[in-house]
Amino acid sequence: MKLTRGDKTFISLIYFFLILLLFAAFYPFWNALAISLNSGTDTAHGGVTFWPRDFTFDNYLFVLKNDALLHGFMISVIRVAAGTVLSLFFTGLFAYAMSKKILIGRKAIMIYCIFTMVFSGGLIPAFIVNRNLGLMDNFWVMIIPSIVSVWNMIVFRTFFEELPPEMEESAKMDGCGYFGTFFRVILPLSKPVFATLGLFTAVYHWNDWFTASIYINNQNLKPIQTILQQVLSSTVMMEQMVNSNASAQEFMQRTRSVTNKSITMTTMIVATLPIVCVYPFLQKYFVKGVMIGAVKG
Repeated sequence: MKLTRGDKTFISLIYFFLILLLFAAFYPFWNALAISLNSGTDTAHGGVTFWPRDFTFDNYLFVLKNDALLHGFMISVIRVAAGTVLSLFFTGLFAYAMSKKILIGRKAIMIYCIFTMVFSGGLIPAFIVNRNLGLMDNFWVMIIPSIVSVWNMIVFRTFFEELPPEMEESAKMDGCGYFGTFFRVILPLSKPVFATLGLFTAVYHWNDWFTASIYINNQNLKPIQTILQQVLSSTVMMEQMVNSNASAQEFMQRTRSVTNKSITMTTMIVATLPIVCVYPFLQKYFVKGVMIGAVKG
């Protein structure tokens, strides 16, 4: 079909606005990368936009030598790994049980789950519950309260209900119980939805700074995002990190190219880059996994 002049104009406008949207989303990250690769003293004069004006790796050397930032990075990695695996395991098992119509009280349980998803108890009740459970200043406070997601359970359940029932019947004829069927049959067939929800869960755990800021006072248990938030909100936090680390303090004395702003931007890049690198490998599962959960509720 031949496009009219009006169609070409409309398509051109769509591409124009999409390019503007892409630029608006990408430019802040690119600008932070340019500043992180630029001398801090030169950045203080302003004007660093797309390219570093005084190229240097001093900012990254400082971050890599800082024990507080590296320790926070390791806490985030451990949290993402443990939180994602446990959340997928328990949410997947819960959803598999909810997909069975023979489950007693299935509708009542579903109504209760939907109610908790729509209406939250709030921050103060959650704080009291976690404190009474002994989760204050505990690594598991960042994992246990969010180990089961109702929304993810609904997506899982919808996917499981669409699987051919004959496969489960064959597994049961071979002597598999519910657990055997889940791990040997259902799990291998559910890679798209597991990959999609696993990435969403991992992104949540990686980006979440609020939980640790409320429940954790021990600096050794705080993830990188919470430390980054403290750096962004207070230059005093940066001074404390420098003073508490002998190698970082020596580095600051040896060079004048590192400033609070340059270190902040470098920390942002270091905290963002790992999760960005994971997206391309799981992108092929996104559309299939999300659309499966949107077919029916």
